Amino acid sequence: MTDKYYFRTEALSVGYRGRTLIHDIDIGIQKGELVTLIGPNGAGKSTILKSIIRQLAPIAGAVYLEDERVSRISYKEFSRKTAVLLTERVKPELMTCWDIVATGRYPYTGRLGVLTEEDRAIVRKVMEEARIEDFAEKDFGEISDGQKQRVLLARALCQEPELLILDEPTAFLDIRHKLELLELLRGMTREQGITVIMSLHEIDLAQKVSDKILCVKGDKIFRYGAPAEIFNDALIGELYGIENGSYNAAFGSVEMNKPEGEPKTFVISGCGSGISVFRGLQREGVPFEAGILYKNDIDYQIASSLAARVYAEEPFHFIRDDTYAAALNAIRKSEKVLDTGVPIGDCNHRLAELIEEARKRGVYQKLS
Repeated sequence: MTDKYYFRTEALSVGYRGRTLIHDIDIGIQKGELVTLIGPNGAGKSTILKSIIRQLAPIAGAVYLEDERVSRISYKEFSRKTAVLLTERVKPELMTCWDIVATGRYPYTGRLGVLTEEDRAIVRKVMEEARIEDFAEKDFGEISDGQKQRVLLARALCQEPELLILDEPTAFLDIRHKLELLELLRGMTREQGITVIMSLHEIDLAQKVSDKILCVKGDKIFRYGAPAEIFNDALIGELYGIENGSYNAAFGSVEMNKPEGEPKTFVISGCGSGISVFRGLQREGVPFEAGILYKNDIDYQIASSLAARVYAEEPFHFIRDDTYAAALNAIRKSEKVLDTGVPIGDCNHRLAELIEEARKRGVYQKLS
């Protein structure tokens, strides 16, 4: 590890009651980066985060913040530099949202916890940035889960941290609030240079929002790197032990298993027109073939996961004789040929011949 990192771990081992759960964690994070921990349930993501914030004592190794060992930083100084948002639901009694957010200023107040006008100005500013000023005077217990998560995030931001640690911040949130929260976090890293380390279950969102991904599995770090290095079908399948389905890196989605059996249905599609048909056939348990698809077509990505066989051509090429012959043979064996309305041009004009063959055999069906 080099001293260019704002945050780093060195031979870190974490666990409970002296028993090591994960060992030899060596990662480096630059200031303003957003790093996401992903992996199966129970893999130890929360344990790593709790060890970083000193809620758990490391079994071995060290955590460094600006090249200073965290264990040697006073709790008061650490609480000024680092803010934390864990998954435990907070249930304060008779506290308004303003009250909750204002507690984030306590590391800066005296022993009596009295807020100065400057503290109050920071609370107001943060609540505006988190778009929660409209319910500042509402009882915290009466607002929605999405609003509560924003309030708790605002409380963390009131500490004016350099490092923000979040454990599953999107838990309990609907999709709208997930996106709003992640956009807020992404904006903080870009505009304020805050470093964010968090865990997420939603790997599709982790792929889109993160600068680095830390994969946790077994007793060690499975992989650490940029999203482009992590999110491929094979690696994610291995990380999560996916057997009943597959991960599609192009879409950031998980697909169910392809239907079993010899296909009697053939789908002619392209340009995204076949995706809903493929998934519909999968839900009905109908095995199918698909083609002729270009390998850069979005239909090809999903068909590769769900179809028994895919007849494919290289991008921007005219359909070759052997590819056409294989698809034509499949059409002649099919009991149903579904046309999803793919546009036909110069390169793929031979699809029209496949459609004509299906018509002749009386198995053609045009889908609206």
